[in-house]
Amino acid sequence: MKLIVVLCTILAVSQALSYSELVRQEWNTFKLQHRKKYTSPREDEHRMQIFMETRNKIAKHNEAFERGEVTYKMGLNKFADMTNEEFINTMTGYRPNKLVRSRGLNYTRQNNVRLPSSVDWRQQGAVTSVKNQGQCGSCWAFSATGSIEGQHFRKTGKLVSLSEQNLMDCATNYPNDGCNGGDMMAAFDYVIDNGGIDTEDSYPYEERDGRCRYKAQNIGATISDYVALSSGDQAALKEAVANVGPVSVAMYASLNSFGYYESGVYYDAACSGEYYYLNHGVLVVGYGTEDGSDYWIVKNSWGDDWGESGYFRISTKNNNCGIATEPTYPIV
Repeated sequence: MKLIVVLCTILAVSQALSYSELVRQEWNTFKLQHRKKYTSPREDEHRMQIFMETRNKIAKHNEAFERGEVTYKMGLNKFADMTNEEFINTMTGYRPNKLVRSRGLNYTRQNNVRLPSSVDWRQQGAVTSVKNQGQCGSCWAFSATGSIEGQHFRKTGKLVSLSEQNLMDCATNYPNDGCNGGDMMAAFDYVIDNGGIDTEDSYPYEERDGRCRYKAQNIGATISDYVALSSGDQAALKEAVANVGPVSVAMYASLNSFGYYESGVYYDAACSGEYYYLNHGVLVVGYGTEDGSDYWIVKNSWGDDWGESGYFRISTKNNNCGIATEPTYPIV
């Protein structure tokens, strides 16, 4: 009997050691893959605990995905060692400010217009490659440049990557606040008053705020006005995406389920569509249907190693995450 107890104890200890070694190996692989470095062994342990809690949540969610209970898959991405508060503070940055908007037109729906069943402006050449805002709340600038790039392409036939850093450094009086957040329509106001926006090549992104270095000789595009769609009107958004091109939108991006999105059609009933929850600027570049469910195709600014090569598809159901709450696009 004593021998059996001893053997069971040895087996339990060996299994525990094996699991511990497995966890450590997985953690080290994650750090290597995402080039993670920490200031001390204590912080390393703290980050590993966050990572393991995240890992377990994702595994549980993906079991539900395999059973067909949810429509999207989650993955252990570069955010897996961050707390939700850290994620929100560094990876979002939409700060609406309607009081400062000096112009803007209202969108008018067309009558009896038949729209295509699906649209993807990437296939038409109207969308630049996925960019990466890094740990800076500059999403608003990426959303703004994305919509200007699309409209500039539609008018000129030339796809020009535009400078988010130009907006971050120079649109501070509109007001926008660089890495601390901003508003797409206020960014459009700046581009109109400034007479244009510089190219990405001439004014590259730095992931931090700096002094304004705009140069008129480096202008990549100009705009004359912008159009705001009715809040929450997904039919109007669909029409605009089909007929006009990529549209800047804001969304609520604070949920872990969204941060760890990997593929599929995202839907979370807890993702609010209310205006005052909106905190992230993105770009709707198309729409489609999968298994009878409609979705938007959306370009993010978290790098092409996030989601579906930097994009995500989000359900149109219940205006999930407020994707159609604050849509706008510029006029070139």
